[in-house]
Amino acid sequence: MKNKLSLSAVAFFLLVACSTTRGAPLKVFILSGQSNMQGHASVTTLPSMRLDPETASILEEMVDEQGAPVICEHVWISSIGSSEEERVGKLTAGFGPAGRGEKIGPEFTFGIYAQKLLKEPVLIIKTAWGGKSINTDFRPPSAGPYEYGEKQIESMKSRGKDVEKARADRAAASGHYYRLMMEHVKKVLGDIKRVVPGYDPEQGYELAGFVWFQGWNDMVDSGTYPQRGQPGGYDAYSTVLADFIRDVRKDLETPDLPFVIGVMGVNGPTSLYTPDMKRYLSIHQGFRDAMAAPAALPEFKENVTAVLTEKYWDNRVTALRKKEKGKKDELNRQLKSKQITRDAYNKALEEFRTQSFSEEELELLTESTSNAEYHYMGSARIMSQIGKAFAEAAVALGK
Repeated sequence: MKNKLSLSAVAFFLLVACSTTRGAPLKVFILSGQSNMQGHASVTTLPSMRLDPETASILEEMVDEQGAPVICEHVWISSIGSSEEERVGKLTAGFGPAGRGEKIGPEFTFGIYAQKLLKEPVLIIKTAWGGKSINTDFRPPSAGPYEYGEKQIESMKSRGKDVEKARADRAAASGHYYRLMMEHVKKVLGDIKRVVPGYDPEQGYELAGFVWFQGWNDMVDSGTYPQRGQPGGYDAYSTVLADFIRDVRKDLETPDLPFVIGVMGVNGPTSLYTPDMKRYLSIHQGFRDAMAAPAALPEFKENVTAVLTEKYWDNRVTALRKKEKGKKDELNRQLKSKQITRDAYNKALEEFRTQSFSEEELELLTESTSNAEYHYMGSARIMSQIGKAFAEAAVALGK
């Protein structure tokens, strides 16, 4: 009986393994962009996800019974840009930017939910570098080299700059990271077994989707977008992003490659902006509209979609941070004028926290974030929802 039970268990295991790893092409997804695609959510922010019922269920997919990040048995990743060297292996936490502990980006929950939805093996190729624009760094070939506007040229001349050299340097930089991205994707696809050891060439692979999550450097670039904040001020971004989609599909010989645009959503929906944020509203909303615009083009109607990441912003934590900032500003003024010492500052801040926040609020304030607002506060709660939304959108487009 013992031997029969063991054989049955082995047979069952093999049946499950085969059903999830064979019989269908390896699904390949490309995730590209700048620092928020890299991801700056520290794994130390994972436990606080349990405080929200919506993210508590996602957390269950991300960690094991001991609370450690899971290792995905049927999802592999090759990542460049987030560390000095390429990182490959089974998907888990730690594929965010190297240094200062393990971090996650959208790739972690993207892989978890893409595999869960498809019930097939998944390979993620992640190419993300911090501080990169689409107007220059990721500029696609069909857009041509970056060209300075008249005001930019006038400004350079007034500062005694060599305009022709600046033009030549910018032309050389145009598309550099687009080319690095494409070179790496083709490198991985040319030798998949290097990343996925059990890959069977007869099984083959399918380019199943591309996710673009970028934008900060373009949004704040008043030189490239001199009319930003005004209607149509970011139209040039929409034009270049549409060229980007076309060129990616052409270079990868996949004319209908599903394409997901992750629309920047730092600070949440602009409709909820508080009075102190109103001055940024036209710029933020104008840029978001420009990012999403290509998805509405007739040629992209069936296979390009925009995901509004503003939906996953943590407004509760923002309010708590703002409340604490008021006290910090007061204490900093006293510290600067030498009315209090550093020890007194720390004691006063701790007393303020204890008296002003509940235990849950204090945990959200101190444990659920690990970075600045422009990096989605380094929040696993935010980043995990974004990755999940990207996966759902990409898989839906592929059906």
